[in-house]
Amino acid sequence: MTLRSRRFIGQFGLSLLLLLILLGQVARLYDLYFIHRFEAAIYDLKIQLFRAQGLDERIAIVDIDERSLREVGRWPWSRDKTAQLTRTLFEQYGVAAVGFDVVFAEPDQSSGLPVLDRLARTDLASEAGFLALLERLRPKLDYDALLAAALGAGPTVLGYYFGLPGETERVGALPRPVMDCGELHRLGVQPARLTSYHGNLHRLQEAAQGAGFFNAHPDFDGVMRRIPVLIEHEGSCYGSLALLTAQAAMGSELAKARPPAGLRPPGLDLEGLVVPLDAAGQALVPYRTPGAYRYIPAVDVLEGAAPAADLEGRVVLIGSTAPGIMDLRVTPTEKAFPGVEIHASLISGILDGTIPWEPVGMRHYEAGLVVGLGLLLAAVLPLLTPLWAAALTLLLVVLLVAGDLYAWSALHMQVPVAASLLTVVGLFVLNMSYGFFVEARSKVQITRLFGQYVPPELVDEMAKDPARYSLRGESRVMTVLFSDIRDFTSISEGLEAAQLAEMLNVYLSHMTRLIQARKGTIDKYIGDAIMAFWGAPMSNEQHARDGVLTALAMQSTLAELNPLLEARGWPPVRIGVGVNTGRMSVGNMGSEFRMSYTVMADAVNLASRLEGLTKQYGVGVLAGEATRDACPDLSFMFVDRVRVKGKAKPVSIFEPLGVTAELAADRLAAAQAFEAAVHDYHERRWDEAEGRLLDLRKQQARKLYDVYLERIAHFRDHPPPDEWDGVFTFTTK
Repeated sequence: MTLRSRRFIGQFGLSLLLLLILLGQVARLYDLYFIHRFEAAIYDLKIQLFRAQGLDERIAIVDIDERSLREVGRWPWSRDKTAQLTRTLFEQYGVAAVGFDVVFAEPDQSSGLPVLDRLARTDLASEAGFLALLERLRPKLDYDALLAAALGAGPTVLGYYFGLPGETERVGALPRPVMDCGELHRLGVQPARLTSYHGNLHRLQEAAQGAGFFNAHPDFDGVMRRIPVLIEHEGSCYGSLALLTAQAAMGSELAKARPPAGLRPPGLDLEGLVVPLDAAGQALVPYRTPGAYRYIPAVDVLEGAAPAADLEGRVVLIGSTAPGIMDLRVTPTEKAFPGVEIHASLISGILDGTIPWEPVGMRHYEAGLVVGLGLLLAAVLPLLTPLWAAALTLLLVVLLVAGDLYAWSALHMQVPVAASLLTVVGLFVLNMSYGFFVEARSKVQITRLFGQYVPPELVDEMAKDPARYSLRGESRVMTVLFSDIRDFTSISEGLEAAQLAEMLNVYLSHMTRLIQARKGTIDKYIGDAIMAFWGAPMSNEQHARDGVLTALAMQSTLAELNPLLEARGWPPVRIGVGVNTGRMSVGNMGSEFRMSYTVMADAVNLASRLEGLTKQYGVGVLAGEATRDACPDLSFMFVDRVRVKGKAKPVSIFEPLGVTAELAADRLAAAQAFEAAVHDYHERRWDEAEGRLLDLRKQQARKLYDVYLERIAHFRDHPPPDEWDGVFTFTTK
């Protein structure tokens, strides 16, 4: 099985695992919080992007604000004030309906009537005048009766609430239920079943047109995205304050159950206006932008100072924004949202027909989408390049988001897309991560194999295609370099061991940086000596040129390095460098105990000999003939033709001068003059050769010139044999 096949199987298997995890969430086998949170964030964003703009003139909120409390009195107000407020709304302002976001569960005794009734049962009962006065005052002092009478002045809806599950307390009276819950059960709607309630006084409940609960249950994260429209109590379904207030304003009959139609869920029909319900009898709240509803201080209404145009024909909700009695909620649009506006938003949505709804069978659709997208991407992504994989992923994300936004904005349809988006993005991330870790593993292997030999930037480049590189032995034409410190024994004798080690570290660090700067591979350090090569593990067409220029750079760097060494009390350093090019065996070589990535061949041995010969000729760098031939843009000076120790075949050796285009004219002229002197030497024209060499020595004293002058002097006294070919044989390394 190929590496590509193993990688495909690995990626496909991990993709299927992620797909199964997401399917378990869609099937409600378990709940993953981050998916719930992601879905909620998408929903909240849609609410914020597409919420209705501007002021809703159909709804007004009579606000029991701080100013009203300051001028009328602290809350709760006596019922006669509430009665006056209610009558004023209907009789002076002509509102369409009034909904109370408050509950009147206890009798109002603030008038003192109960005290007078107790006195009437004492000795004062014989006082005819007292009893007659009491009866005349009773209608004015019975504040609950005053409120009850005011509630009959128009369509009014009181507020109440059901207790928490498990509570049994029942206070006050419940209104008439909206419908029998059995019909909703047959449609798949199961409202919350609660047994406890806190209702209004019987006399107030009987006087009002109806009452609606203002229970609100936040989502898992404490955000109010939906509120109950129906709650079940003893088999009957009761309606919310928003539902009953909208119904009262419209003057419609009781809501009727509406069965599902196509994708649309079951709901309630208010004479053609549909309130879509979820399986728990709740509705999503269509929040509007801030300032959507006009707030009118209650004190202005009591004093008749509110503008008539702001209230006439409006649906009015009575609530409070005063600290201490205000009901604040967290919504998708605000962190502190007045509870009364939640009811106003739902009324607005009922009247507009813009309540978001979730399609029937959404779970099956979501599961099918997750499976379809998941299998497609699991099969395709491992075969694509990262660029095409990103393009496909982006396309699918755009299509999912665009479809969701269209369904929301055009149809008010809430489509869950979190699992689908996570499928697409998750599979992309998984496949890219898998590829990344596989490549990272290859890079670690490459680093482990070659990190100690080549510079980090080469390791990074090799890691892009690790299959091309290994430690197996192979034959290549390469260039090798040897360098050595001159008179290192004398230097080491003059330094303590710690100083010697520190000096070597400084020297080797400088030289190594030069080698790695030209993509050289460090073979080994042999005491003060360095062995490096070019052309492996990475191929390098310029290996000879890079090797030669590195050797020259090592020599020129000494001019900067030696002052640093001397400043620390260490002796200056001189080095010799040998460079040679040829076919070599390169790879991991050694024994079962220790291996080393190195090169071996006659060309390697010659490079080592050339480094040793630099001492004999007094030059910094010597290169072989193959190296010279491989560097057409560099200039070399012929030095000699020699037989090195252990070799019968003679070789030509050269001193590299540098890049031809960068060399000074006098430097090239001196090299040509020296080569002319050597040519005379080989032709046994001793006088001519000696003259040229003496002229060169006047310009610059070099050991190289002295070597040839000594040979000329020797051959004058001891002429070479007729078969002499000019080759000088060295008997030592």
